[in-house]
Amino acid sequence: MTEIRLVGTAHVSQKSVEEVRSAIEEFQPDIVGVELDRGRFISLTQETAEPSVAEILKGGNFGQLLVQWVLTYIQQRIGAETGVKPGAEMIAAIEEAEAHQKPVALIDRDIRITLARFWGKMGIWEKIKLVGALIYSLVSVEGEKIDVDEFTDQDVVSAAMEEFRKFSPRGAQALIDERDAYLAHQVLMLTGRYERVLVVVGAGHIQGVQRYLDAPEMLPPLPTLTAGVKSLPWAKIIGAAVTLLFLLLIAAIAFSGVGIDVLLTALLYWIVINGVLSAVFALAAGGHPLSAATAFAVSWLTSLNPLLAAGWFAAIVEAKIRKPAIGDFRQIIAAETFSEMRRIPLFRVVLVAALTNVGSTLGTITYFLFIFPILGVDPMVVITDGFSNMLQMILGLF
Repeated sequence: MTEIRLVGTAHVSQKSVEEVRSAIEEFQPDIVGVELDRGRFISLTQETAEPSVAEILKGGNFGQLLVQWVLTYIQQRIGAETGVKPGAEMIAAIEEAEAHQKPVALIDRDIRITLARFWGKMGIWEKIKLVGALIYSLVSVEGEKIDVDEFTDQDVVSAAMEEFRKFSPRGAQALIDERDAYLAHQVLMLTGRYERVLVVVGAGHIQGVQRYLDAPEMLPPLPTLTAGVKSLPWAKIIGAAVTLLFLLLIAAIAFSGVGIDVLLTALLYWIVINGVLSAVFALAAGGHPLSAATAFAVSWLTSLNPLLAAGWFAAIVEAKIRKPAIGDFRQIIAAETFSEMRRIPLFRVVLVAALTNVGSTLGTITYFLFIFPILGVDPMVVITDGFSNMLQMILGLF
């Protein structure tokens, strides 16, 4: 029968590094499983090729990419405060296993799958709260004394996990519960080949993994933990709805009899409101005036096309001007302050893309909220008369 020992760690704790080394020395496992996937293992142990700017722009997941970078930055800052590099306990486990000539198993789910499922499962409100929390963390992490070793205490960990579940239930499911199950699957695969298995995972996974090891029949099928998130393409649906709503609004104004000047004003304000807010947010991201001008020029059109985004065009112009270089990606990960991060050309390009899209979205919402007060007409009269006149015209054709 295989003997399994779980070691819970904090990812930026010297105490965890020492505990991992001691556990391997004392337990003498036949294999050491570590909470890493191949990509993170390579990034921790050797130089890796960076994605090109073209690949990043083509991916288009600017918000998700920013969240990933900010989370990495926060972890780096905590690591700097404690003097321990993030992932040091995993490196210690690998080095200690190699010193004892024992194999190492990478038992975590691919980080790209985890992030995609994490982002895909969260609702819009959860994403907004997450961004707000990250912005707050960027400020509060500076100079704040954190006792990282507390996060290997199971009571503290359990309380933190419960708070995260309240904050983002679906995010917690992808980031914690699914990975508990995936890690347990991988550990159970090792039990048939080795008598003594030592597993090094974050303290937040200890209870979940142990629960599945005690009752393997409760494990969800492995393929369900790695498949893409199946959900309605809300961005495209909302984009199509905006396009339809705008066209119906313009048609109602055109057929209501309020005059061509009101119709032209409505069209003009669609361009101005979308353009101004997109440009303002591009500039707020530190974008070049030409990038802001591009955002202004295209946002009225991209807001009507669910397949396009103003941020893409602004980012292309920003990339031409800032000229991100090989090495920017690594500099972002290693940045010691958020101000330093913002000065890196690649980060600036992605930030401009993300915030321009936010500005364009707010422009569309603002337009529909305030267009009738701006025009000085009664919306019920315009809509009722407009559609009534359209219906009469259509009936007249037959």
